Amino acid sequence: MTTANKSTPLSGPGSLNSWNMIAGITEGITTYAAAIRHVSRFGLWGYVLLPGLLSLLLALGILSMAWGLSDNLAGLILGWWSWDWGRSVVEIIAQVLGGLLIIAVGAVLFKQLIMVVLAPVMSILSAKVEAQITGKQPDDSFSVGRVFSEMVRGLRVALRNIVRELSATFFLLLLGLIPVLTPFTTLLIFLIQSYYAGFGNADYTLERHYSYRDSVRFVQQHRGLSIGNGIVFMLLFLSVVGFLFALPLGTVAATLQTLKRIDHVPGGV
Repeated sequence: MTTANKSTPLSGPGSLNSWNMIAGITEGITTYAAAIRHVSRFGLWGYVLLPGLLSLLLALGILSMAWGLSDNLAGLILGWWSWDWGRSVVEIIAQVLGGLLIIAVGAVLFKQLIMVVLAPVMSILSAKVEAQITGKQPDDSFSVGRVFSEMVRGLRVALRNIVRELSATFFLLLLGLIPVLTPFTTLLIFLIQSYYAGFGNADYTLERHYSYRDSVRFVQQHRGLSIGNGIVFMLLFLSVVGFLFALPLGTVAATLQTLKRIDHVPGGV
């Protein structure tokens, strides 16, 4: 489904002040309840179960790799310390830092990987939700060029987010080695990962309405929504069972809240 405003510049102040940010975060969180109701009402649970199975397979593969890499990374960090004094302390720090890096990088890569791998399914799910809300049938026509274009866009978004997310996470992990800063850096890492998760969920809708650059601007103008959507996504994602349906529910929630800010849905949903 392609709309006429694909490259129309965005307008409006967006959620840039503190109040709008808080309101956006609250809405991003509470929209998950509406997402569950929508999935139940229209019988979309098949789109929840299939991504859950694929997410489980990807998670098992990444966990097995992370288990083997953690000791190697700690050994590499320890190898940079050539003195005997303080070596035991450095070894503990290396093991902790190595483990945190593996967890942080693994979480970022896994999150972005499932978003790219499952992008075709999530795009269809988002289009179905939009059709159910607006009454307009999505464009289901198939073409190699269209699929290639969507893949390139998805990879472009994923690579942009991975680079920015990993850079910020690594910097905050280093700051977190200072004990007094650890609680703050941990919270900031969680919020940063939430923001980029919400970004990815919203882009399954934005790709049908805006160019890549305008989609980035849209998310930047509605940071609160992305953070709120991503907070619930991350809480589900980091839970034992919740990660199986975090992406489809996050996609439906993001679709509902994004449509409210696109002109063709008067009054929202």
